[in-house]
Amino acid sequence: MTRTTTSTTTRAAVRAYHQARFRGDVPAAVRTLAEPFRFQSPLLTSDSPHGHLGGLDAFLGIVSGVDLVSELYGESEATLLYDVHTSVPAVGTQRTAEHFHLTDGRIDTIRLIFDATPWHAVMRAVTPS
Repeated sequence: MTRTTTSTTTRAAVRAYHQARFRGDVPAAVRTLAEPFRFQSPLLTSDSPHGHLGGLDAFLGIVSGVDLVSELYGESEATLLYDVHTSVPAVGTQRTAEHFHLTDGRIDTIRLIFDATPWHAVMRAVTPS
């Protein structure tokens, strides 16, 4: 008999989100998210799953790979640490931490943590004045 623990459910939801996001599958990523939902990062804050994932295609256009470094799971929270390899010389490899909070097996809060300094110049270059 297999027993599913809460942390197993948390792991399944977070890994499904992470994998869907980095393969550009917005509908699959959104299915892992709860309502209400909150996203925070050094560059973006959103209360909408689609608002949070709206620029995903452009972001993935400069991502050349993602290496998961560490993953920690609890009953209603998880933290992933990973390296995002980009084709942007000013950014290079971005070390990123992502903290998730879940309610009833769905992600209701994501806090993305990274050094945004190199991204400011990139955003100025692609954002019209």
